Amino acid sequence: MYLVTGATAHFGRQAVEALHAAGHPVRALTRSPEQAGLPQGVELARADLTKPETLPTALQDVTAILLVLQYGMDPAPLLAAAGQAGVARIVFLSSGAVVDGIDPQSDVIAQYHWDVEQAVRNSGLEWTLLRLLFPAINSLTFAMQLTGGDVIRAPYINAAFSAIHELDVADVAVSTLIGDGHAGQTYSLTGPESLTQADQVRILGQALGRPLTTEDLDPEPVLEQMSAFMDPAFLGALFGLMATTVGKPADVNDTVERITGHPARSYAQWAADHAADF
Repeated sequence: MYLVTGATAHFGRQAVEALHAAGHPVRALTRSPEQAGLPQGVELARADLTKPETLPTALQDVTAILLVLQYGMDPAPLLAAAGQAGVARIVFLSSGAVVDGIDPQSDVIAQYHWDVEQAVRNSGLEWTLLRLLFPAINSLTFAMQLTGGDVIRAPYINAAFSAIHELDVADVAVSTLIGDGHAGQTYSLTGPESLTQADQVRILGQALGRPLTTEDLDPEPVLEQMSAFMDPAFLGALFGLMATTVGKPADVNDTVERITGHPARSYAQWAADHAADF
């Protein structure tokens, strides 16, 4: 039995669906099974990572876990319960902001994921780490602006990302969960090309059949405005990561293809797959 945490959010949901479609027994951990909306045949486990007493039942007969965490969540209760339940393997979806061998890390995003990585490494379970930065699904934040016109306004419009399709993340996660040879490995996941935000908007416009354009915003007022309802330290780290990518091509690798056997999906494919969301 494979257990997926964060099973109703991005990445967790796609991994559950991929495991199920491939015929693997999968259990989705969620606080609200009645709202999960997962395929029939997926086993649902009502549990909460912040409530250790709910975990033993969810972990019964589980051999491997895909750990997808909301930022800031403590993995310790699950790791402890997994060890007691005899779970053999854990795959953690981490962040590409992490830099190996540096502690403290340069920002709160990297530090949080580094700390979870160390907890996973020290759990006694066979582990694999998957690191990704700026997934393509972040582009869904453009949707609200597109209801009012054809201009996307954002800071760091010339920041370059190798945006990865969430289905590729799920495919890698499934391969490392069910396959051998990944123990103790850290994989950096990227899409197949480096694109600026402006490039992404242009490609999105082609998928939507709309002449989309961009406007580069001063990041400081945007950061101040967003900090009124989001963690300022998290936002500062995110903006800092974006600032370092302006005018610099993003790293691109073939990890998706090496692990899954198929090339990474393009951003154009992602845009076509999500056209209805805009």
